[in-house]
Amino acid sequence: MPLHEGPQKPDERPRSINPFFGEANPVSGMTEAPPTHRLPDAPLPPTTAYQLVHDELMLDGNSRLNLATFVTTWMEPQAGVLMGECRDKNMIDKDEYPRTAELERRCVAMLADLWNAPDPSAAMGCSTTGSSEACMLAGMALKRRWARRNADRYPARDVRPNLVMGVNVQVCWDKFCNFWEVEARLVPMEGDRFHLDPQAAADLCDENTIGVVGILGSTFDGSYEPIADLCAALDALQDRTGLDIPVHVDGASGAMVAPFLDEDLVWDFRLPRVASINTSGHKYGLVYPGVGWALWRDKEALPEELVFRVNYLGGDMPTFALNFSRPGAQVVAQYYTFLRLGREGYRAVQQTTRDVALSLAERVAALGDFQLLTRGDQLPVFAFTTAPHVQTYDVFDVSRRLRERGWLVPAYTFPPNREDLSVLRVVCRNGFSADLAELFMEDLSGLLPELRAQSQPSVRDKGAATGFHH
Repeated sequence: MPLHEGPQKPDERPRSINPFFGEANPVSGMTEAPPTHRLPDAPLPPTTAYQLVHDELMLDGNSRLNLATFVTTWMEPQAGVLMGECRDKNMIDKDEYPRTAELERRCVAMLADLWNAPDPSAAMGCSTTGSSEACMLAGMALKRRWARRNADRYPARDVRPNLVMGVNVQVCWDKFCNFWEVEARLVPMEGDRFHLDPQAAADLCDENTIGVVGILGSTFDGSYEPIADLCAALDALQDRTGLDIPVHVDGASGAMVAPFLDEDLVWDFRLPRVASINTSGHKYGLVYPGVGWALWRDKEALPEELVFRVNYLGGDMPTFALNFSRPGAQVVAQYYTFLRLGREGYRAVQQTTRDVALSLAERVAALGDFQLLTRGDQLPVFAFTTAPHVQTYDVFDVSRRLRERGWLVPAYTFPPNREDLSVLRVVCRNGFSADLAELFMEDLSGLLPELRAQSQPSVRDKGAATGFHH
């Protein structure tokens, strides 16, 4: 969640509004809007309150044209109806809403089967508000397992657990290390390698390493990290040193793409070293925000002491989460989507999305002004930068000009050691059709003559760029 500060000075100016917003006689209706930064003194008619909020939200961007976000922006109307019917159900109250809880259990079982758990009935899992919470839970389990194994020397002043991962990880992993006092050991980018190197990751491991995170679909460029190679490097490390380091796969996006489109790719519980996997149901799981999933290989991978049991809602309910109350609507929508599509349906949807990404990336490259870093053949996501001969504009100019046409395309710089590289990234999702891709190409092609005519890139603070969103 973004952290918001209060206004430096509350806006107390009266704002005139159309008196026709009033629910009754427009002549005697409301003529002045309520204050912005404090509660109004009196209630408003529901139609008036709705219109005020509705009108302000018109200034938001169109989510369907947001090519920055991985989050689902379209679902079938029937899913929306189900979500509306379940928005008042508290997901934590499994005794009061047993069928909602059962649908959650079925989703966990389906994911355990999809991700090739050795014994799907023994896999442990839960829904979350998204992958960020799921990653936090997975990190907590890794740390607790490590602490158990090292109970004879931890906690101690000179012993600090660490987590190894690529510098390209999502910010939730930086948060985990900060919040739970774990040292983040980051494998930097090098040259044209934009994600974790397996051997470099293994070299950073020691007796205080709680685990290694592999990303199945980097948010920076859409590429898969080589999970099998990572596990092999850690197997070799164990043979040499005896260190047994578990792997968590952050499959926020790829864990709902690879099982359908890359069936021969071994990245999941088929690898014995993979202890846990997470995904975002609200990304390529095709559900509106926010729902995520965290699964552990078996009970051994999820320490029992992390699971709390409560009975004050009725019944004995185990819970493993960072929050408590949340609506059941998204879990129901996930089950609806699993039921609606099945394996073949998911395969068709994800293949179409990848086809759009591959075609669009090829057409962007054909313009001659841009150079592809990735082409959308893993996640349906591709990143590109300006070609070496382009001197009159940069990726930030392109992002700004596309925004004028309604397209939200993030421009951002890469992390160490490639801060010199600034890119644009296009995320293709269900609902971003070939027709919309055609309109995008028309707008991108149409703005190039003006950009080429510039004398130089627009002046801006590259370090303050805010166009990169997960």
